[in-house]
Amino acid sequence: MWFFKKKKEEKPQVPEELVEDQAAVDAEEVPIIAEAVAGMPAAVAPDMAVAEEPAVEESVAAQPQTQAGWFQKLKTGLSQSSNKITEGLTSIITKRKLDDETLQELEELLITADLGPATAARLTQAISKNRFGKEVSVEEIRAALAEEIEKILQPVEKPLFASDEKPFVILMIGVNGTGKTTTIGKLGQQFTREGKKVMLAAGDTFRAAAVGQLKVWGERIGCPVITKDEGADAAALAFEALDHADKENIDVLMIDTAGRLQNKANLMEELSKIARVLKKKNPTAPHATLLVLDATVGQNAHSQLELFNQMIDITGLIVTKLDGTAKGGVLVSLAERFGLPVHAIGIGEGIDDLRPFSAADYAKAIVGLDNIAYRK
Repeated sequence: MWFFKKKKEEKPQVPEELVEDQAAVDAEEVPIIAEAVAGMPAAVAPDMAVAEEPAVEESVAAQPQTQAGWFQKLKTGLSQSSNKITEGLTSIITKRKLDDETLQELEELLITADLGPATAARLTQAISKNRFGKEVSVEEIRAALAEEIEKILQPVEKPLFASDEKPFVILMIGVNGTGKTTTIGKLGQQFTREGKKVMLAAGDTFRAAAVGQLKVWGERIGCPVITKDEGADAAALAFEALDHADKENIDVLMIDTAGRLQNKANLMEELSKIARVLKKKNPTAPHATLLVLDATVGQNAHSQLELFNQMIDITGLIVTKLDGTAKGGVLVSLAERFGLPVHAIGIGEGIDDLRPFSAADYAKAIVGLDNIAYRK
């Protein structure tokens, strides 16, 4: 079940003298991956003209996956990361005692798996405790790694929990290409399954592909999509969407935003302006500001998080594309460094391939363990 986290009260202020440049357009179009729900009725927002639709990939299962099926999907998706760790451990640990040289090689292995230097050092130190100088097996070290990784991840395993606010406003942010718009569609489908009334707002007004993709999602999941002309003011669109959501008794309003980084000041002002304008309509909105990160960029996800954190108060993370990379360890290093809630992760393109984050499952999957209790 999905829940929603209340937004923090304090927000960093952006100087009013920053000038918004609505002419700054991202020239790079992101390929459209608009997964659809087979057999679902189409529905379009009132008074919204539907443009020519992008191609839709019919790849979504009609029913949610079981927990066991999801873990196997997670384990398979993280296999590039887990294989790197397992193969490295086999080379390092076989018939060797856990001495300084072995620990140094283990730390280097964890760094190459994108866990980052600080996290790798913490894990290595924890594993050496009570084991230094003793002969150890690969299975023992894998189990120990899973246990220590879970300790790092457990504090950030925080689902979005429901507040009394209605509509509950979710502001989705992130650079173009992270899967932000697709994530909105997948979340919208899951919320709809739970009986919630959902509305989408196409706030990335400079990218026609993003607007078109969101329209396709709205039709497939049967929810209205608020749009404006290309290049329109994103804050005005957000305000209009919240006004519609109020009048139509919507439970969840999700607002897409631009991810242009060519001019940091312009993007900072745009995001800040959206938040300010929403507060004029509802002082508690947005109730969640979620940063979508692409796992394939590895440690560059740290710099993206830092950048967006300067622009707006981030309440949580969604990490996508974990199935297409050997850099799954980056999620662990993000948790270690920033401590922000990880609400969901994406393993694949289907609706049910975006699921709530489980620290225990992730810790086991990234070292290739089965979904059974490992030794403490």
